[in-house]
Formats: sequence, structure tokens, C-alpha cells
Amino acid sequence: MPAATPELEARLGLTEALSIVIGRIIGSGIFRTPGPMMLAVSGLDASATYTTGDIPVGQISIGLFFLAWIIGGIATFLSSFCFAELVAMIPRSGGPYAYLKAAYPEFWTFLRGWAMFFVSETASIVAVALVFSEYTDYALRTSGGSGIGLVGRTGLALGIIWLLTAANSFGVLASGMLQNVLSFLKVASLIAIIGFCFAAPGESINFTTNVWPEEWTYGTVLTVLTALRYGFFAYSGWEGATYVAEEVRNPRRNLPLSLFLGIGGVMLIYLAVNSAYLYQLGAVEMILARKEIASRAMQVSVGTAGGLLLAGIVMLSTFGNVSTQIMVKARTWHAMARDGLFFRFVRDTSPRWHTPNRALILQAGWASVLLIVAALDTGIGGGTIYEKVIDFFSFTSGI
Repeated sequence: MPAATPELEARLGLTEALSIVIGRIIGSGIFRTPGPMMLAVSGLDASATYTTGDIPVGQISIGLFFLAWIIGGIATFLSSFCFAELVAMIPRSGGPYAYLKAAYPEFWTFLRGWAMFFVSETASIVAVALVFSEYTDYALRTSGGSGIGLVGRTGLALGIIWLLTAANSFGVLASGMLQNVLSFLKVASLIAIIGFCFAAPGESINFTTNVWPEEWTYGTVLTVLTALRYGFFAYSGWEGATYVAEEVRNPRRNLPLSLFLGIGGVMLIYLAVNSAYLYQLGAVEMILARKEIASRAMQVSVGTAGGLLLAGIVMLSTFGNVSTQIMVKARTWHAMARDGLFFRFVRDTSPRWHTPNRALILQAGWASVLLIVAALDTGIGGGTIYEKVIDFFSFTSGI
């Protein structure tokens, strides 16, 4: 009789589950979205180019800006209650896939699962790996180097994907410890940004001017709703720990608790980081900076070295995010294979490490294909490789 297939091991505790939640949420969003959010709540055209004199100060509202962040956090927190209930009912690995499998006919689960593998979930890994390589290129150029170019950025992103795939292959406990370290460093780096910005001379008056709109209309509500799309992007990934439900001890307790603590903690950190941006730049400068807001705030507070320091922080944040994505998403392909909806060989786990190594390798392989195709298309048709990957992601996610 053939030997039994090794199963996943429940080796993760509350700390590791919490690190996965934090590590999956904090990526590049908090460094890129506050500027566009301030522009959105002010009712300004995102496609237009503004100078200081063009911005109608009376439309600016820092109250609505922070309200949008709070609503986004609360909505995410309430969503986590749904997942907490689902985890208690269905403590299986695979995250949203496991719940779709329980609720809908197998055909629809099959389609959604394969769409996740072919494009949306693997493209997300590639996109964040590219942000890491782009900031590495920026750091090299800022420090006097020549940069690494398209080929170098592509090669570095490939290297990061395979390096972290290997790192997550040596047992779930080792993966959990890696997430602990990376998530701690992420939080520490955001606290450093807060400290640098508030330690440097700033303007307290930025918190007391243009607090609320001069008049409240239906348009005011629409501006907040428009801004929320950026907030939801910054909070996305909060369900990460549910992907490894079978590898968490006492999942009915630890997973809901990790969701509540993780989302609540990240929400407070985000509010503090945005307060630091506002203290240094003010609302008008935040609008002008747009996606470069974090870089601008660090340059104002630290000096010319601020851009280089921020590049290091973003590299650390995206490195950790890629690691978390690689770890948790491979559990979906493993769960699909166990259910007969994916390649059968992927259902096996490592006899020694009890990790879904075949799923990890297949995931890295397909992510590499997407990355190389996007790079080749960029070289031929122009644009940026990041935009090509986001096109892959957005199309299937929209469907």
C-alpha cells in the first residue's frame, strides 16, 4: 500500500498569524496613496496637473481626509468579522477559495481558482517584486550609480521571487519566524518615518486649517467615496492569515484575534503616518506631491538623504510583502489540488518540511513567466513593466 501523503502541520501561533496579517497589509500603499486621497476628498481632477496657485484652498478638507482613512479601516475591520465567522465554520487552508468552495457549485470555484493562479494572485506577487526592484534601481542612481535598467530590474524581481520561494520552503514554522522578523521591521520603519517627521520642524497649524468643507453637499459624500478606493487598496491583504488556517494552532481563536489586532494596529499606524505627512507638508503640498508624498516628506524632514532612506524603507516593506504573498497564496493551489480542481501533483507536501513545496515552485515558475512576458512587451511596445503587470491583474480581478 502506498505511503500516506504528508499533511500540513499546525505549527503557527497567534504571533505568526498576526505577523502574516500585518505583513500582507503593509506594502507600498501607505507610501503612495495619501496624496491622491487628499486630492480626491478635495474634489479635484486626478488627471489634471496643479500648481500651488491652482488649488482652491476652500475645497480642501483634512477632516474628510482622515475620515476616509477611518471609514476604510472600520469597513475592513467589519469585513474581518465575516472572515472570522467563516474561519470558525471552515478552518481549512486556502483563504477565500475554501469559503467559495463551501458556498458555490464546483464549476464556479474551479473558474475563480484558475483565474487567481493564472493572473490575479501571481501578478500581484510580480507587481510588488517589481516595486522592490524599481526602488533598488532608484537607490543606486541616487547614490551616484548608473542604475540597473530594464533587464536588471527584471532579473532582480525574478531573483527575489525565487529567493523568497526557497526561504518559505523550509517548514511553516521557519516561514512564520521570517514573517515575524519582516513584519517587525516594517512596523519599525513606519515608526521611524513618524519619528523623523515629527522630530523635524513642522507646522502644527496644518492640523487646524481647512478642517471641514465650507459647505456640505452630495458632492462631499462622493469625494469621500472616491477617496475610499485608495484607502481600501492600502488596507488590502488583511485576510492573509486565513490562507494558512490548517497550519495555525487553535485557528478558531488565533485567526480571528490576529485579524482584529492586525487590522486595528495597522489602522492606528496609518493614521499616525498620515499625521506625520500633514505635519511636514500641509494639505496643499500633499496634493502637489501625489504619489511621491512619502519621498517629499522625508526629504523635507531629513534632507537630501531622505529619498535614499525612504527607498530603503520601501524595499524592506515590499520584500516582506512578497514573502508573505508567496507563503500564503501557495496554500490556495495546494487546497485546490486536494479538491481535485488543480494539478494532482501539487497536493503533495514535503515529507520533511510539511510545506506545499510543489505549489510554491509552480507558483514561482508561473510568476516568472508573467514577469518575462511583461518585460518583453515593455521592451517592444513601451510603457513600464509595472503597468503591464497591473493590466494583467486588473483585467481578471474586474471579471
